[in-house]
Amino acid sequence: MQFLKLLFTLFFIFLGGLTGYLFSHLLNHLDYITQNQTISILQDFVLTSAGIIVGFLISPYFFSWFLNIMENLTKGVEKLSLAEILALGGGVIFGLIVSSFIIYLMDSFLSTFLHHSSEMNLIRPFFIIFSTLFCTTLVVLMTTHLPFFGKGFKLKGAAPKILDSSAVIDGRIADVIETGFTEGGILVPKFVLEEIQKIADSSDPLKRNRGRRGLDILNRMRQSKLYSIQILEKDFPDGDVDAKLVRLAKEINGAIVTNDYNLNKVAQFQGVQILNINDLTRALKPVVLPGEEIKVQVIREGKEHGQGVGYLDDGTMIVIENGKKHVGDSIEVEVSSILQTSAGKMIFAKPKSYG
Repeated sequence: MQFLKLLFTLFFIFLGGLTGYLFSHLLNHLDYITQNQTISILQDFVLTSAGIIVGFLISPYFFSWFLNIMENLTKGVEKLSLAEILALGGGVIFGLIVSSFIIYLMDSFLSTFLHHSSEMNLIRPFFIIFSTLFCTTLVVLMTTHLPFFGKGFKLKGAAPKILDSSAVIDGRIADVIETGFTEGGILVPKFVLEEIQKIADSSDPLKRNRGRRGLDILNRMRQSKLYSIQILEKDFPDGDVDAKLVRLAKEINGAIVTNDYNLNKVAQFQGVQILNINDLTRALKPVVLPGEEIKVQVIREGKEHGQGVGYLDDGTMIVIENGKKHVGDSIEVEVSSILQTSAGKMIFAKPKSYG
């Protein structure tokens, strides 16, 4: 790292000195300073030295910026959407075209001020680099934040998934992720991990078991080769865990994975995307239509006379007409109607042999 920092510093020293030297020559050719040989040499020395000093002073800031860029690229290269990849490629090509045009103009215009072709050759690489970087950034911003009839839409990759303690302890999120249906990074904030650890250290046996289950789920997810999970060190000085999750999701444009009803409502009110495992479970329940025949085991008697009650694999209750006499048996039933209530779905059926 120190060697890279040294190279970076030398590069900016060279760039600063070259800029000062070329600026001095440009001033001479424009007659801004009296064309005296001694003054011209002194001017070259002063401006070149000033450029070297400036380059040396700004190099640490650009080096830090460069490291941040490289770190973000390393972490985010696998999360780029197709639109962003195409934008990067198009930006590079567009930048090279623009830099070629600038160099053409520079050859025809600045050649009147710079007599030596070697000086032109020194300038060209910097125009190519900076033009390419500028145009790439411009194209990426235009592509990912493109206005359309006054309304902005954003082309982006999958939002990172921020796991809440309730989702981790629940455990089903690990199974969902392993199926490969989810995209985007899996993030567990440090303050969520600390909350799970506190639950695992609780004196209440029930809470303690839940916390330990959450830690086991996290260890399982970290050891899985099917996906990567990242512990996010970022924290906020004040607010409870729910408030921190909402604030974090806003900052990184992420989605919160939770089973917490209150967090669900608060986050949605503040415009944060919520992924609720219970909603996913309900959405994946098999669809049963009236007239369809299914096999079900009659578990117990129903509330009404002669009724029997059974359950589908997903827990949906089936009320079976004249099913009392079949308690303990698995029978074929025909679905007669379906009742959707706030508490869930209830299916009414009758035995297939029932006339």
